[in-house]
Formats: sequence, C-alpha cells, structure tokens
Amino acid sequence: MYDRASFANVFKPVEQAESLPPWCYTSQNFYDLEVKNLFMRVWNFFGHVDQVANKGDFITVDFVGIPLIIVRGDDGEIRAFANSCRHRGTPVADGTGNCRAFTCPYHGWVFRLDGALHSCPGMEKTEGFDKDANGLIPLRLEIFGCFMFINFDENAEPLIDYLGDFPKIMGSYDLENLRLVRKLEHEVPCNWKVHIENAMEEYHLPMVHKATLNPKEMEHSAAPTSKNWLDIREHHDNHTRSLLIEDMEHELPHIPTLEGRAAGGTNYVSLNPSTMLGMTLDSVWYLELQPQGPNHTKVVHGACFPTETVARDDFEDKVRYYYKRWDTTLGEDNDISARQHRGLRSPFAQPGRLSHLEPLVPELAQWWINHIIPEE
Repeated sequence: MYDRASFANVFKPVEQAESLPPWCYTSQNFYDLEVKNLFMRVWNFFGHVDQVANKGDFITVDFVGIPLIIVRGDDGEIRAFANSCRHRGTPVADGTGNCRAFTCPYHGWVFRLDGALHSCPGMEKTEGFDKDANGLIPLRLEIFGCFMFINFDENAEPLIDYLGDFPKIMGSYDLENLRLVRKLEHEVPCNWKVHIENAMEEYHLPMVHKATLNPKEMEHSAAPTSKNWLDIREHHDNHTRSLLIEDMEHELPHIPTLEGRAAGGTNYVSLNPSTMLGMTLDSVWYLELQPQGPNHTKVVHGACFPTETVARDDFEDKVRYYYKRWDTTLGEDNDISARQHRGLRSPFAQPGRLSHLEPLVPELAQWWINHIIPEE
C-alpha cells in the first residue's frame, strides 16, 4: 500500500495508463493516509462567504473527522475554529445559525465569536488555569474571490501560491461579485475520488446523461495540470450559448467581464483535492466533496450568479430552469458514482485501462499519489 511501485501504471500517458487500484477507494488504511498526508496539509474548499454573510452567522462542518466552525465575527472578519470545547472536547455548536457567542452544552463554557473564552463557571478553584490560553483553537482560513479555504498546516504555503495561475486565467469571472443563491447537500455512498473523477471526464456523458445532455453539440479539451488545479474546457458551436441547452428563453445574462479562456465556453475546474467548479458563461457552480470515510461522501452543490443578475425582477422565475438542469444531472452523477463504488468493493475488482476521453483521470491520480505517498 505504501510502495509507489504499486502505482507505476498510473504515471503513464493516458493511452497506456491504468486507474488506481480499487483498494485506494475502499481501504480504511489508505483513507487514513489520505487524511494525514493530503487533507491535513493542503488548502481545502469550504464554499461561499455568503454562508456567513452577517456578523454572528456561523456554519459547522465535520470534515475528515474534524468538527469545524466557520463564523463571521463582530468585526466582520471570517474565522475558522476547531469545534471542540477546551474543557473536555464537546462541540460548542451544531448546524448553522446566528449567535452572539458559543456556549458549550456540556458544562456551560462560553466562547466569543473571535474564539476567546468569555466565561467558564466552576473553574475558580482550578490551580494555574489561564482563561486567555483556553479559547477555541483557531485554524488557517483564507479567502479567494468569494470562496473560503481552510488549511490545517500552519507551515503550508499561502493560498494564493497554492492556486498557481488559476487567479490569472480564471480571474475574469469577477468572483467577488458572485452571490450564493442556493446550496444543497447530498449523501452519496461512494469514495470522494470516485465522484471527482466522474466530474473531470466526459467519457460518461453519452451513457449517464444521454437523456439530459447532448454531447454531440459539445467539443471538449483537457488542459494540463497547472500546480494544484486541472481544467476541462467545453466549447460550443455557438460560443454565446448558455448551458441551459433547453428552455433557452429563460437564459440569464452572461458575466460581462469574461475574457480569454473564460469567454469561449465553459471551464470545468478541479480545485484539488476535492472540489469541482463549473465556471459557465452566466454563472459559477461548485461541487464541494466532504469525505466521510472511504465509502461515503457528502456532496455539496452551490450555485452562484452575479449580484446584478440576482437583482433582476425575473431572476427567481428563470433560475429554476438552471436548478432543474443541475439537479437532474447531479442526481445522475450521484447514482453512477454510488454504483461504481459498489463494484469497486468487490474482491474481484482490478485496475482498468483508460480511454483518451479520460485524460485527467490519471493526472488526478498522479497528484493524489504524489501527496499521499511522496517520493523519498
């Protein structure tokens, strides 16, 4: 499992390559190694800043076994903390909401929105207890555009360096101006890698989406790995066409700032390790994959449109046609990912050869292995 020689065929060109061994998707030991060497060391995507739009707004997330809080403080700053009381470890918040402080439901310790311990009744006789040293443990949170990222490694590179040339190539989407208009969560019985691989290849379109998409009208090309992100570019016969495909009378305005690669179609971007951005002519949507162990993934779908588009009188009427398309195709992707994972759990499952229509599948695998089992 820890021998890179086991993955030699993953590092070949796509015409010669094989997929990862099936146990990479099902083994608890391999998943534990992913958590240790990958998720604990890289920048992980946690959605749109609008989730905590107002002072006191918070969300909680259980990510690779770590309970987290993301909260907007009284000073307007967004911060992340380990969701674990400094007394005996109980999470101090659940779900989402708005509050003035976090109160541990076990023994009543109260923490301010900046993480500082405000009060701890019953600790008056505890010798040497330092209240100032017992606030919630802060985590590194940085924002790019409208998106939040957390890194558990204090020594990791800054987010802007991790993103490489992504900001330059994709900057014309004007991410700071995008509003989060809807967020849905799906529980899918599959490994997180199964789902992101599916998102980053077009080979499955004629079968999985044959009733909902029309692959014949699209031309796809895969961009090479660029630091920590990859891209599938989708070009249309008519480059000004929305991705609605049907119900075109409900098309919303395109993002006026688009230029370069962004203006020529759609970019399906993998922000490694576990996020896919659908960067289209009129909107940006995302799949945020939250691993829940080797055999289960929480799939979060977020939909974002420019502020001016959201303010239109006809926005709510038209956007439901976008929701219909996303909900239908994501349902198909969730179903096929669960089905594939069921097959990967078979003792007879083996690595498979790849099509030229799956060029990013081995590139994703190479990136994962280089982080999970780095060369000595």
